[in-house]
Amino acid sequence: MAELPVVISENEVSRLLHYEELIPRLEEALVKYSRRDSSEVIQPVRSTLNLQKFNGNMCLMPTYMENNGTLCTKFVGVYNREKGCELPSVNATVVLLDPETGSMKAVMEGNVITCMRTAAVSAISAKVRVWGHRKQGMSRFQSSVSGPVTLCDSAEAAVTGADVIVTVTSSSEPVLFGQWVKPGAHVAAVGACDPKYRELDDVLMKEAVVYVDSREGAMVESGDIILSGVEVFAELGEIISGEKPALREKTTLFKSLGMGVEDAVSAKLVFEQWKSTTN
Repeated sequence: MAELPVVISENEVSRLLHYEELIPRLEEALVKYSRRDSSEVIQPVRSTLNLQKFNGNMCLMPTYMENNGTLCTKFVGVYNREKGCELPSVNATVVLLDPETGSMKAVMEGNVITCMRTAAVSAISAKVRVWGHRKQGMSRFQSSVSGPVTLCDSAEAAVTGADVIVTVTSSSEPVLFGQWVKPGAHVAAVGACDPKYRELDDVLMKEAVVYVDSREGAMVESGDIILSGVEVFAELGEIISGEKPALREKTTLFKSLGMGVEDAVSAKLVFEQWKSTTN
């Protein structure tokens, strides 16, 4: 009889997952993913089921990693909530499986994994200026960050003169414009993961050197890339491996869509840490 899967809560995931261990593992996995002749990482583009009645989507993100025997999938619900709604816009669960038998090894809360692996591949800077549509959300973010945080009255004020800009929105229209971005800045665009949505205007898209986590995913899911018609210069894995140059002297843009392999690496690390602390 198969053993029951381990259930790892949000608090446990937060306790077990640390950036100093996660980041190098993600770098290694991204390099392997970008080597298309390798079978070490098998990951289709996420499949999405539209829940039109509830103004949301249910996404499935499976991954298999040959080298370390990791079979994993994330189920994530993404909703456009009405203004004032206190329900979360994202709910995620990650399942780790035995690749030989298909049985579940662990079920873990996925929101912490999603947030941490996204932050790890987006290179968020230490000193932060913040703008958001809701002051409550801005204040909540400010209280959660150790270090100097300045709340700004507008998006333009937040990004003017910045070396690193991070956008994390569900906007269907651009919120960041090229005329605001100084030459040589780096933009990590995390939100608007929909072929019809935009965070960034055409000026910025066409002036910047564009990197992605997955070309295949970007051409299906990123409205910023699809609607602007820009060419993707490189995947992040190609930059990490040195196959493509980073071009740090230019204005660069990393369009982050998130990949199942990032969740798989994170989930395996959580499970390993859980085993080491319970044995």
